[in-house]
Amino acid sequence: MVHFVGAGCGAADLITVRGARLISEADLIIYAGSLVNTELLAPAKSGARLLDSAKMTLEEIIEEIKRAEAEGLTTVRLHSGDPSLFGAVREQFERLDALGIGYDVCPGVSALSGAAAALRTEYTVPGGSQTVIITRTAGRTPVPEREAISSLAAHGATMVLFLSTSLTEKLQRELLAGGFAGDTPAAIVYKAGWPEEKIYRCTAGTLDRTAKEAGLKNTALIIVGPCLEGSGRRSLLYDPAFSTGFRKAEER
Repeated sequence: MVHFVGAGCGAADLITVRGARLISEADLIIYAGSLVNTELLAPAKSGARLLDSAKMTLEEIIEEIKRAEAEGLTTVRLHSGDPSLFGAVREQFERLDALGIGYDVCPGVSALSGAAAALRTEYTVPGGSQTVIITRTAGRTPVPEREAISSLAAHGATMVLFLSTSLTEKLQRELLAGGFAGDTPAAIVYKAGWPEEKIYRCTAGTLDRTAKEAGLKNTALIIVGPCLEGSGRRSLLYDPAFSTGFRKAEER
């Protein structure tokens, strides 16, 4: 059996209870060494085999899993954050399906959540933006033309950009071309959830300069949009003048 486990966004205790248990029980742990906090491997049992997937190809990963399955061993495939967001898991699922190898997925805390926590913000601001666009800037890895940053920016919604810190010049140009004003609030969160986490607040128009001055090239999340500015608005959920299934609106 193979368990795909989300390691969380950084700190060793930002992992689910289930994920930690699966790590402690695994015979083989293949972890994303370039992104996962290796402190998470501490609970691994004596004799467990640990492999850093940063040095492996997909084919090599699958061969190791096949070998473990043939020996009746349990494998944990440890991915950073939540496996469903830029986790490169779909291709592994398809290989395992073809081989008839069983697997399941244990979700994790994404850097998406870790960055919001660090910024002490809410992505969906009442009266501001109720939409969050999660994407990346096209670089060596292409992005469908219909999902160009300039097209997505035209919505004016909160944007959270993964894997884009080395492409801030292009990102800034496309954000502005798409309709974001130069003074739109933005932030770069480096290693969200890690002990060495850092926050750099800027604007859509100073994004590139901020990233370059800080020397940021990877392991950072970029947030742009109305969620980073005060709205002065409140949600209807706790408004005394709003009825819910649990209480009636107060008469005025």
